[in-house]
Amino acid sequence: MDTAPSTTTAAPTRPAPFVPSKASLGGRLLARVVWLVVHTLGRSLRWKWEDGKNPPRFDQGQRVIFCIWHNRLALALLMYERRVASRHAGRRMAALVSASRDGGLLARGLELFHVAPIRGSSSRRGAQAIRELVAAAEAGCDLAITPDGPRGPCYSIQPGTIAVAQFTGLPVVPVSYRLNWKYRLKSWDRFQIPLPFARVVVTLGEPLLVPRDADAAARERLREELHRRMMAITSD
Repeated sequence: MDTAPSTTTAAPTRPAPFVPSKASLGGRLLARVVWLVVHTLGRSLRWKWEDGKNPPRFDQGQRVIFCIWHNRLALALLMYERRVASRHAGRRMAALVSASRDGGLLARGLELFHVAPIRGSSSRRGAQAIRELVAAAEAGCDLAITPDGPRGPCYSIQPGTIAVAQFTGLPVVPVSYRLNWKYRLKSWDRFQIPLPFARVVVTLGEPLLVPRDADAAARERLREELHRRMMAITSD
């Protein structure tokens, strides 16, 4: 006896979640070499620190979101290590890193500096990355974001930076530095590589707070204000 055709339809399948690329064995070895080079180079640099208006009180346990341009990542982890982690016991940081293959190499580098990598960008795992950043902040971590990474435009502020600040309630601290002796790559951001014995002047700008009840118009104004504060401490 024939049976009647089923009237049920299969539920639509969800696309498989994107899995961030991990560093290959060669990439892991390269990350270790870069870690050694950065630490060796850091010992030769002449450091100077400048604080802007209302600097964060790290000695009182205040957690923050560090905001630094993509082309100044070369010294970002050393800066945190020297200024915050080595002076205040128990400080930890989580940093946003691209989910791409190149991001896998950088993520391994972060781990060598004892920084937790959060994988994602505006094009891949963006929403999931924000949730993971919020969780890291709730666990007591400082956060670090490159607002114009991973693909630019250079010196732009993507909306995700303001979203993370709104969801976590942490102040955004603009960070930049200037070098008197450096090499610049011919990349989209003209990445800056400090040369041995260079003078590096690190500036922490005025922190920016994003209210939890900020609407779209307020977030846009704050994004523009963060850009202004970042550019105020940026000198190429």
